[in-house]
Parts: sequence; structure tokens; C-alpha cells
Amino acid sequence: MILAKAVSSIFAPLYLPLVGMAALFLLSYLKIMPWPFKVFVLLQAYIFTILLPSLLIRFYRRAQGWHAHEMGPKERLMVPYIISIICYFTCYYTMTALHIPHVISSILLAALAIQIVCAIINVWWKISAHCATIGGFAGALVAYSVKWSFNPVWWLCLVILVAGIVGTARMTLRQHTLSQVVGGFCVGFLCAFYVIFRF
Repeated sequence: MILAKAVSSIFAPLYLPLVGMAALFLLSYLKIMPWPFKVFVLLQAYIFTILLPSLLIRFYRRAQGWHAHEMGPKERLMVPYIISIICYFTCYYTMTALHIPHVISSILLAALAIQIVCAIINVWWKISAHCATIGGFAGALVAYSVKWSFNPVWWLCLVILVAGIVGTARMTLRQHTLSQVVGGFCVGFLCAFYVIFRF
């Protein structure tokens, strides 16, 4: 149970844009970008996609008198989704206004699309945002492999292994069923692949 909680925390949905951008800076041609630019972009992503949403969601949870484990029911997830969507959109808008290269901001756009689709589905059926995030990594990886012509097999194997670990952790914590975990992964994969490949 403790291990499952640790896995859920490490692979929290809010980390997708920051980790995706860091991977681009480390593993693609974008590594030639100057360090001040990389730090500026990553800091902006951290503030708008991790720090602000985390603080606002925590404030909302405490205002409601709920503990972290009491955020499970889908009815209680809508406000956190809306907070995240607004913060992600603000970050994307800011990056666009600053003329950050689209290949970087497309990571944010993919994460925003995943958040929006998950929020819509959540109105009727609870879906795993954790697994949607990992699915987003897989979808982005496949999309970039097609656009940039590289073999993603080993990276994809790693991402799928992590997806299995995260999905198992979410089911162990009784936060999701198998169908919600698989559904989340598929939503994340399709959203990220479409956005990055198309845009």
C-alpha cells in the first residue's frame, strides 16, 4: 500500500508537460538550445502546470475539509480538472505569446487535450488521469518517432512497463478499476498522438 502511494505520487498527472519538455531538451535536437532558454521554459512549465495547480487544488481540498484520499469520487474531481485546465491553458497562451517554438508548446497542448477529454469523460465515468498521463507519454513518443524517423521500441517498452506499474498502483489503492486504468491509457495515447502528430 505504501509503495502504491509512492508510485501514485511520483507519476502524478501534473508532471507530464515538465517531464516531456525536459525529455525534448535532453534527447532531441533541442539540446542545442542555450541553457538560460531551457531553464526559462522549464521554470514556466513548472509554475503553471505543477506549482499553481497543486497549491490551488490543495486550497480547494482544505476549504472543503477533505483529506487527499477523500478526493476519489468523480464528483469531487471536476473542480481540480477545471483548475488544471485553466493553468495549462494560461501556460500555453503565455508560451505562444512569447513565441516559444511550437515543438515545445505542443507538449503542453497535448497535456491540455488529455485534461479536457478526461474531464468530459469524468462527468459520466471515472477515468484514471494517472494512466492517461502515461498513455500521453506513449502517444507522444510514437508521434515523434513518426515525425522524426527514429525507432522508439526500447523507450516504448519502458513507458509501457511504467504504465503497468502505475495502473497496478491505482487499482491497489482502490482508486480505479481495470477498465478505468486501460481507458485512461488509451485516452492519453490517442490525444497525445493526434495533437503532436497533427500540430
